[in-house]
Amino acid sequence: MADPHLLSSALSTAAGSSSSAQKHPGPIEERFSDPSPSLTKRPRVAAEPPAPGGSAPYPESEVRSLVMMAGGIYPLARAEALRGLAAVLEKVDVSCGLSTGIVECCYECAAELMRDDDESVRLAVVRLVGLCAQKFAARMDIGAKGAKGDNDLMDLIFQQLSSMARDMCMKVRIEAFGALGKMQRVSEGVLLQSLSKKVIKTDPTSGCIINGQKLPPRLIIPCAAGIFAHGIEDEFYQVRTAACTSLGALAKFSSQYAEKALDLLMDMMNDDTEAVRLQTLQALFHMATYGYLSMEEKHMHMFLGLLVDANALIRNAARKILGLVNLPKLQMFRSAVDGLIAGLEKNPEEQDIYGILFSIGKNHGSFSANIAKHLAKEIATAYDGELILDKPRIKALLVVSISAPFSDDKPKKLDMPSIMFSHAIPLLGKVSCALGEEVNQDSLLSYLCHKGGMPFWGSRSISAEFGDSESCKVETVEIGAHIETTAKATKCLNRVLVTQAIESILQTVEGAWTMKTRNICEAQTILRTCNGELKVLAEDSSGSIGAFLSFLCEYLVAIRLIVEIWQLIQMDNSYAFGLTSHDILLEKLDISVRRMECCYAGLTRELEVQVLEISLLANLLGLSNIGACSKVVLGKLLWVINRLEGLCADGSCELSDFGREIKKAFDANPIGDTLIGNIHTLFELFRIKRTTGFGMLKVTSAVLQVCDNNSGSPQLYICGLPVGVSFNISLWNIASHHRLWVRMSIGESVQHTFLELSSFEGNEEVKTGSMVVPLDSTPMAHSFVLRVCLLMECSYGGINTNEGGHGGPSDCVVRLSDELDVYFVSAGQR
Repeated sequence: MADPHLLSSALSTAAGSSSSAQKHPGPIEERFSDPSPSLTKRPRVAAEPPAPGGSAPYPESEVRSLVMMAGGIYPLARAEALRGLAAVLEKVDVSCGLSTGIVECCYECAAELMRDDDESVRLAVVRLVGLCAQKFAARMDIGAKGAKGDNDLMDLIFQQLSSMARDMCMKVRIEAFGALGKMQRVSEGVLLQSLSKKVIKTDPTSGCIINGQKLPPRLIIPCAAGIFAHGIEDEFYQVRTAACTSLGALAKFSSQYAEKALDLLMDMMNDDTEAVRLQTLQALFHMATYGYLSMEEKHMHMFLGLLVDANALIRNAARKILGLVNLPKLQMFRSAVDGLIAGLEKNPEEQDIYGILFSIGKNHGSFSANIAKHLAKEIATAYDGELILDKPRIKALLVVSISAPFSDDKPKKLDMPSIMFSHAIPLLGKVSCALGEEVNQDSLLSYLCHKGGMPFWGSRSISAEFGDSESCKVETVEIGAHIETTAKATKCLNRVLVTQAIESILQTVEGAWTMKTRNICEAQTILRTCNGELKVLAEDSSGSIGAFLSFLCEYLVAIRLIVEIWQLIQMDNSYAFGLTSHDILLEKLDISVRRMECCYAGLTRELEVQVLEISLLANLLGLSNIGACSKVVLGKLLWVINRLEGLCADGSCELSDFGREIKKAFDANPIGDTLIGNIHTLFELFRIKRTTGFGMLKVTSAVLQVCDNNSGSPQLYICGLPVGVSFNISLWNIASHHRLWVRMSIGESVQHTFLELSSFEGNEEVKTGSMVVPLDSTPMAHSFVLRVCLLMECSYGGINTNEGGHGGPSDCVVRLSDELDVYFVSAGQR
């Protein structure tokens, strides 16, 4: 650097050049009474020699040029120069000695243009000043050279930004409030003045401590007076939103400020604009998260009203705040719990309320114990089940009650009635979700059973089918570190309970099947309910038992479809339904059977026999719909019969009466006329077999993801030319003999691409890979949506069931992944 005063001269030149530009009148015209050094007396940039070793020099030449441009006569050039200075300043390392001159030069340049007549210039000024404030604060944090006196400077910047927050331009006001919220250091007196329209006189003998540093007393500069009070009254909701955000962000500097800011924020909850109310709640949530929110009794009525607000987002935000805030009085705690229960009764679908109730109870252990004692008395005095434990109010109070032992009130011994824990066991899922990752569900069940005095908890032998003949002995558990000691035993017990639930559900399904001829509507209702219960169990299960539950869900779907098809067959005018009923149900049944046959690896022989018998019944119902014999259907029937005979040949399984009669009818008349004539008799022979043996069952599945594509960011293409689509693919339990296809469709046009498994990494359990699949032809359109999914072929012993062909799968297929949309737009439209 040839001249150590280049930046100083550039700034002086720029100041002289800009003096002819029209200035924007405003509150900056006032002469500040702050004791900090004035801008005109602040030292200019003194550049230092470059660091040895050939390191890249600081961009003094860029700053000099931009400062000179900022003093030009053209507003657009001035604004662009200020944006350029901000870009340079972002890259400056404040730990370097040269950074002091760079930052101060940028700040003084921006301060000179605060009264500029052009809105874009003032907007760029605010952004640059806000960035300078961040650099000054960072320099103070590391104690860099030149940081002395920066405390006063930070207050001065706060005043300047406050003045800009009164600008006539809405965008400038929004930017100014945003910059105020990002301030990292400011004295408490200035903060308090920003909340009050009346100028506050400070005690000259007092000081304040901010970020661990003692700051000297000072007079408050009038331009900061009531800036936030004005901001939340602004006519534009965007400005009010920005003011609310900054109000919450600055609460970390002073507890007194946070208390007064809370009053302003609570007033904003009456704003007519939902966006402002939501941002206000977000600011309160930020304050509560960092412990700056102190709830008072006068604020409770407002929060209780928000809990039953018409807007679901506002209700959810208010609940989250209550889950974090400290309620100093029992009456406030009870009001909060009652308000949440009222919201639960009004909106029963909002199950996250249980998690908030648990959090509130956990944060107020002694209050929760008080609730538990009153609820225990209510349960004990209830007469003959008069107290319904399934009511939302009782469930909510149970969740609050059992949260007390998890609280931090360790010095206080909380005497919890054991009846609370035993009644809370049905709420295991809700409590487990509320705890998150703190305690797993198995350990929580262990704790609740132990505390509830469950009679079977001392010892329970585990069935030999789980490979463990020893009894599960559960020791006394405590909340915290000791609760994990019984997780393994609880897992075994949990598996037993799930197996018992499966047996009960399958028994109910058997009963529903036998009553199908008497009351088919009731049978359908029972089957639908059982399917829902299995899905609930499947969501919380994994491994082989999870795969078995998934298989049973598919099995019940097939049974429900069979019952619906049989109902149509029994109707005299069944053919009047045509393609809209009978054929559609048969197609759904065929898909369900294919999924059971192809999407579950490791089926036991007993389960495979059940699937094959379902397949026999599905093909039989297909023949009845056609009214004539199809070669394809007869070929599938013959393949299934031969497969059943092979499975039962060694005597480990016995062919059912249903399968035996179909084989006999098929042998007597291979054309299939006998089957169609005896369909009612054969249907009555079909029985549902109950089994809970699932071995090492695994689910065959896949996940297909498109790379960097959505409706807002479509992929470009040229009309009529091929285009490649990038995918990430994950495969589970896919063997080397499986044949997979990528199916891509645009309207009626379909393209299949074979998937080479050799290009995937991993083993048979999990395979992952990425590939680009070419779409051979694109439509002559401005845009289109491509629908993509993964398919797997299902072989029927060489029987070709695919009527389409054209280079695609030769057999019928089953879909392995969800169908996703890929968005395209013509390159000429961009």
